Amino acid sequence: MLRTFCFAVGIFIALWGATFLMVDQMTFAWKVEPMIERDPSFRGFYVTLNESKQRVFNPPQWLAFCLMSVGTVTMLYSVALPKKQG
Repeated sequence: MLRTFCFAVGIFIALWGATFLMVDQMTFAWKVEPMIERDPSFRGFYVTLNESKQRVFNPPQWLAFCLMSVGTVTMLYSVALPKKQG
């Protein structure tokens, strides 16, 4: 059970990394009202607003490779786990 769960999580993370490798920017469908003062914290660091007040996410290049690496290591870890006895 733990092996399959770790393998599924690894595939999920690696596929998100491959998605970010192919995407330059993502525009979310809903419109938001901009805040008066927005401090550049980690949550809003890569998210901006376009002309029609929609959020735009610009993933950096390193994020794709980082997610693919973490997903691959997680899948390799799941293969290296010992099999259940009994």
